[in-house]
Amino acid sequence: MDKVRHLPSLQALQALVAVADAGSFTQAAHSLCLTQSAVSRKIQLLESHFGVAMFVRSSRSLQLTAEGEQVLASARSILEQLQSLEQRLSPQQRPFRIRMHVSLAVRWLLPRLNEFYRLHPDISLSIETVATEIVEPGSDSDAYIVYLPAPSSDPACSTLFEETLVPVCKPGLGLGSEADLKRFALLHGSTDQQTWSQWLAARGNKALADYRHLPFNLDELALDAAARGLGVAMTDMTLAQESIDRGVLVVPFGQPLKTGGVYSLCLQAAGAGHPACTLVMQWFAEQSSG
Repeated sequence: MDKVRHLPSLQALQALVAVADAGSFTQAAHSLCLTQSAVSRKIQLLESHFGVAMFVRSSRSLQLTAEGEQVLASARSILEQLQSLEQRLSPQQRPFRIRMHVSLAVRWLLPRLNEFYRLHPDISLSIETVATEIVEPGSDSDAYIVYLPAPSSDPACSTLFEETLVPVCKPGLGLGSEADLKRFALLHGSTDQQTWSQWLAARGNKALADYRHLPFNLDELALDAAARGLGVAMTDMTLAQESIDRGVLVVPFGQPLKTGGVYSLCLQAAGAGHPACTLVMQWFAEQSSG
């Protein structure tokens, strides 16, 4: 077969990118609105075409092979070029697409969206959420919001707000001081338990092993558990602010801890050419002081 004349399909390349981004055939199938077997067949077609495996599969992980990494890089480049061409040639409007962590979308963006659409009724935002701790830029997004341990010097990234950690719990839980924490579970919004560790260390308190724990993989779940009285969650003040304002959560004690980390909005090349880019970026910049 002449492999130059019979190139791999765009759908197969899209499937490769989706699986690599999701780290899972199941999640990739969901994002592509396909069955898992259909995605598997597309990857198999790529493997057959190039004569190499794209992934090393095991019961617990899915990793790209060295050859798969090369094909993935080309697939991303091809798809991004086609998307850029479509944006230049196609007259129809499309939403400005922003990728972010699900907890950030629920706790920070949703309470602000009414105001955005009041000011910009003709602009449509498409919000894609991910549950992974690290938000990777997607080939089909115009911008993404990411947590950074320090502000970025990249002019394409603008700080939305600084990370400020506070403990939160249900009103009337009976917490009078930090010593009372021993009576309650520490609720974690991520499996690494980093935020509680930082906050306790800053106050010279005991190690995490001296407390009871209830871990979750999302801030959103930890905050909901705190509102139900299951324990005390450590979270960013900005993410909890609306619940605090409504009286659903309270900060029982302690001073907020600034970690030096920030949440930043990063513009991608595809978004720079969007007609609404300037207005969208300007609105998000205004939220950084609100």
